Amino acid sequence: MRTNQYVLSLKWAIVLSIFHFSLAKAQTVFSKGADVGWLPQMEATGYKFYDQDGKETDCLQLLKDRGMNSIRLRVWVNPNDDKASGHCSKEETIIMALRAKKMGMRVMINFHYSDSWADPAKQFKPKAWEKHSFPELLDDVYNHTFDVISSLKKAGVTPEWVQVGNEIPGGMLWPDGSTDNWKQLGQLLNKGYDAVKAVDQNIKVIVHVDEGNNNAKFRTFFDNATAQKVRYDIIGLSYYPYWIKKDYSETIADLEFNLNDMVKRYNKDVMIVEVGGEDDKVQNTYELLKATIEAVKKVPNNRGLGVMYWEPQGARSWSHYALSAWQADGKPSPALDAFKE
Repeated sequence: MRTNQYVLSLKWAIVLSIFHFSLAKAQTVFSKGADVGWLPQMEATGYKFYDQDGKETDCLQLLKDRGMNSIRLRVWVNPNDDKASGHCSKEETIIMALRAKKMGMRVMINFHYSDSWADPAKQFKPKAWEKHSFPELLDDVYNHTFDVISSLKKAGVTPEWVQVGNEIPGGMLWPDGSTDNWKQLGQLLNKGYDAVKAVDQNIKVIVHVDEGNNNAKFRTFFDNATAQKVRYDIIGLSYYPYWIKKDYSETIADLEFNLNDMVKRYNKDVMIVEVGGEDDKVQNTYELLKATIEAVKKVPNNRGLGVMYWEPQGARSWSHYALSAWQADGKPSPALDAFKE
């Protein structure tokens, strides 16, 4: 009897160890993905996507065929209907998230806390929040975040990651949440964090700053965040050599240093949540992506989580954006083959 109990216990121990190993492995799968916020509008306006043989193909399938396993979606509060600077409402985001999930892809949600683009140059409040007091703004951030994430979960998609703010080296919801008032910015970020965790504790919260190669900018921001006891799980970085008028070869070592420094200094995982290269410099963009992916993968202990291309499918003919990775014939750029490796 004792022997049987021992064998049974041993079997259960083996089963549990295999389960925990599988779970740990799943959690360390490197994320390779794309922000595709423009995709529904591209399709609605008649843009067609093609594979290398010229066969019309679902864009997400084309991205998946290139090794991508994750999709990033932005959310605006009350957006307009402009094809390039509108849409991305809660309802549209849910539809896209479900579509990505059906493809077996992981989902990241990116809150801009604005009615249109929020980035280092502009962090405008949503129109509906413009006259609100700071205590009301805290409630706005919590309620909006909770509403979107809980609605996604009810629809059947629990995001793996959520960004509280988009490229916020100067803060968000200006002027109240500017870095000129870190005490208030810290409270706003924590409200977003708390709303996400109220829906699901397992969702990882990202705080996102641009210029991933600029270590001084990141130390300034995250030292202040630490002083204000800002709660988050992952440091998100943008990396665009194009916007600082340098080749990736001049800045990739700085990116690598910064990735490692962020992990050591703040004990946080890191992730490139936006990257892009020029669509007419295919080989250079391929090399940029390959080097960026390698830099993130080299972060010790699997603390470099992944790399996301910003709007690779956003062909210049449709978006007038020079940093997509799509060809004029509607086919993916060979630069995206960097994600296959």
